Amino acid sequence: MPQITPTNQTRVVRGAKRANYDRDTLHAIIDAALICHVAQILPGNRPLVTPTAHWREGNWLYWHGLSSARNVAATQAQPVSINICLLDGLVMARSAFHHSINYRSATLFGTPEPVTDPAEKTRQLEIFLDKVSPERWPQLRPINDSELKATGLVRMAIDEASAKMRNGPPVDDEADHDWPVWAGVIPVQSQWGSPEPDQYCTDKGLDHPRLPGSA
Repeated sequence: MPQITPTNQTRVVRGAKRANYDRDTLHAIIDAALICHVAQILPGNRPLVTPTAHWREGNWLYWHGLSSARNVAATQAQPVSINICLLDGLVMARSAFHHSINYRSATLFGTPEPVTDPAEKTRQLEIFLDKVSPERWPQLRPINDSELKATGLVRMAIDEASAKMRNGPPVDDEADHDWPVWAGVIPVQSQWGSPEPDQYCTDKGLDHPRLPGSA
């Protein structure tokens, strides 16, 4: 898949060696995360950053909320910036100055557009839920018209974006290599806990939901 051409907004200046404009890399970061942060400017020139769950289909990033929610209603036809960041490890150096983190980050710019067709909204919400819990949608009580009407859905093309990543050990000054303190990387490992059924799960034979990323 071709690379994204950097723009004045997406070109990484600080730490340019960590920049990546490959679409597959960007898509992988987007898909690996469940939460993105949507930055927008409200009336009165007031900034707002909203964390929200997101998903991707093809070269489009989607998110949803109440139809009246600011990160949905107020973003339509208005430019936004979105950041997604995954923490992979703590980088422990021999100098406080050289401590760092290993991470994968994607920053996107664009103007969201609404998705209003009921059939397409339903299809996209199924894709979203499949990301959260694969194959759960067919097991659920079907959504109704009032729920669908109350749900706002927007999408944004992944055309102006860049990734920035760090992966590796600390980069200490050569003169510090013999300093008597532990140095290296402490990886971050995330895992899901045991499912906790609510009080209405009276049938002990019910299967618990599949988890994100499960095959």
